[in-house]
Amino acid sequence: MVQSQARMVGFSGWEMPVQFSGISKEHAAVRQQAGLFDISHMGKFRLQGQDVLALLQGLVPSDLARLQPGQAQYTVLLNPEGGIIDDVIFYYQETEAQTQHWVAIVNAATKDKDKIWIEQHIGSLAVELVDQSADQGLIAIQGPQALQMLQPLSQVDLNNIAAFSHVETEMLGTTAFVARTGYTGEDGFEIMIPAATASTLWQSLTAAGATPCGLGARDTLRLEAAMSLYGQDINDQTSPLEAGLGWLVHWDKTVDFIGKDVLAKQKAAGVERRIVGLQLEGRNIARHDYPIVQADQTIGIVTSGTLSPTLGYPIALAYVPAAMAKVGNTVDVQIRNKAVPATIVKRPFYRSPNK
Repeated sequence: MVQSQARMVGFSGWEMPVQFSGISKEHAAVRQQAGLFDISHMGKFRLQGQDVLALLQGLVPSDLARLQPGQAQYTVLLNPEGGIIDDVIFYYQETEAQTQHWVAIVNAATKDKDKIWIEQHIGSLAVELVDQSADQGLIAIQGPQALQMLQPLSQVDLNNIAAFSHVETEMLGTTAFVARTGYTGEDGFEIMIPAATASTLWQSLTAAGATPCGLGARDTLRLEAAMSLYGQDINDQTSPLEAGLGWLVHWDKTVDFIGKDVLAKQKAAGVERRIVGLQLEGRNIARHDYPIVQADQTIGIVTSGTLSPTLGYPIALAYVPAAMAKVGNTVDVQIRNKAVPATIVKRPFYRSPNK
């Protein structure tokens, strides 16, 4: 990254690139061709043993028993209050000789917390957690040309990998874990590969035409797709029902999970606040923690905001009282000393024509 003259910043204990050639250019590359992200900072766990599914079923509100080998589930770890400890993707690889093999990708800032939380609940269950965060690199290639750029490096036909599916294949002379997931709203792949080979993979994909991208473009892309950022849009004080993640709660799941009673009460009574998408007037940008106001009273809070490079106008995610959280309603965002009108709009702000 430094050799590429990227602008670097500290992020969760890592030196991370904010941008290479510019956020707007990198953003456009992902929407139109393909962009490349080094996300090796994220936590990478392997879970194996006879009781992995039994463990995870008690930790998340989603029914992971629905997964077949090669499939994945985006979900959340919950605390007893129904708050989100982290948002996670669990990948079910296989069950071999009664041993279940799973992969979990977690956020960098919560990696240690997540590891402790999961291990605390193993108890007498036959589960081993192997932390591969330092040993494995993680590279994401996203955009409409991602498949054609990555395919020459893969020993398997990547066309056969459906969305939120994954496979292990040989790549660059080593074993690579390839998942068709992402955080940009575009089609693409995330490749977990031994750290020693990650730089070669990066170089191979840039040579194939992928544009190196930093944290800046990653943030504008995920916001256009209305994907929450942990620690900013969701946290351990936020329930999935408040955060627009109610679809992750499988109420017909036969196994009890941590936080279920609280979520059931919220469902019955209704939550007091909900996350919404905002479109602001003019070129006014609502930043994290800007207040939503009404009659000089703060009634909500902005969690993320930017000037959308694709759409050309300001967008934001915010929490407002549930009674106001209807598409078409207007609210005011306090930006410095000015109350700027904003309209609640349908999420996501942008939907890729390529998916």
